[in-house]
Amino acid sequence: MSARSYLFTSESVSEGHPDKLADQISDAILDAFLAREPTAKVACETLVADNLIVIAGEFRTSDETLFQEVRGRAEGIARQVLTDAGYTDAATGIDPEHCEVQVRFNHQSIQINKGVVHADGTLGAGDQGLMFGFACDETPDLMPYPIWLAHRLVKRQAQLRKSGALPWLRPDAKSQVTVRYEGHKVAGIADVVISTQIERGLDPAWVTREVTREIIDPLLPLKLRTPDFRLFVNPAGPFEIGGPNGDTGLTGRKIIVDTYGGSCPHGGGAFSGKDPSKVDRSAAYMARYIAKNIVAAGIARRCLIQIAYAIGVAEPVSVMIDTQGTSHVSAEALEVAVRQVFRLTPSGIIAMLDLARPIYRQTAAYGHFGRGDIALSWERTDQIEALKSALG
Repeated sequence: MSARSYLFTSESVSEGHPDKLADQISDAILDAFLAREPTAKVACETLVADNLIVIAGEFRTSDETLFQEVRGRAEGIARQVLTDAGYTDAATGIDPEHCEVQVRFNHQSIQINKGVVHADGTLGAGDQGLMFGFACDETPDLMPYPIWLAHRLVKRQAQLRKSGALPWLRPDAKSQVTVRYEGHKVAGIADVVISTQIERGLDPAWVTREVTREIIDPLLPLKLRTPDFRLFVNPAGPFEIGGPNGDTGLTGRKIIVDTYGGSCPHGGGAFSGKDPSKVDRSAAYMARYIAKNIVAAGIARRCLIQIAYAIGVAEPVSVMIDTQGTSHVSAEALEVAVRQVFRLTPSGIIAMLDLARPIYRQTAAYGHFGRGDIALSWERTDQIEALKSALG
């Protein structure tokens, strides 16, 4: 039987997208706590809307002084994120110097803290939940091709804007990539959408030519474009009103952009603003680490992992591996090997991946996985020999 031919689509958004501004502010607040206290408990949420930023959440530190210090710094942190993303005034999407910033910090529930931090100092899971990890051999970073390419398109948009090569670009942008597959193999790029905020008054046809020449052509090989390839640049018309002035943003609203572009399931939990005791984040990183090492070891060409936890309980309630028919090793054998090689309690994950550090703001745009541009512990492939040994 011949392999099924089908289309699959993933999207990405730029660092100037309102949802990503919210993610970056929440993770910058997290980093501010972890820089001073690696065991701080942080759950930070951000709303951006027009000329307003609201930062709220629940926090626990061993020193009340640190809590008050970061609360006092939160407004400045938010304004810096807006500036770094490229916003300069209300005309670009939000004024980082004069927008309203509201800060509403609360303390973490004592009952939650006692249920999660055990008497011996070890951690139970910060909440119940299920997390997924994935890897495949479609790209050098072992990521699905549609999301891998979508991230690179919006990242190039930002680079050209920041370098001054295309100074008429503005911070808000989105991409979408549709790939044709034959079975599990990439057969071509069928459609690409680029919606990019631009300065006012530009000719749409000229914008399309410039975007094609500077963003699309360097990243999309002609040989990979299908015969009926279509490119859409700002298909809804001029995109001049962007950023928070054009759309509201919330922390955690781009969870599929953050992960695998829909190529595998998602448990529903967001990442940004959460310290690593929250398994929504840390166990998803561990699941990626495991899947990537399995594929990098040549054990499988594709690997999907689910890990699930009960709140306050250290060991996962379940671990499931599916290599989607691409491995000669049984799923049961892999599951046993994974439990031998990888530490799956919250404390073990934090230690094995060195997560109690201020590393998170850099993950809050362009994806948490497949990031060859930054050093992330869960992207290492240093457990290949341990896995092979455990498999005998």
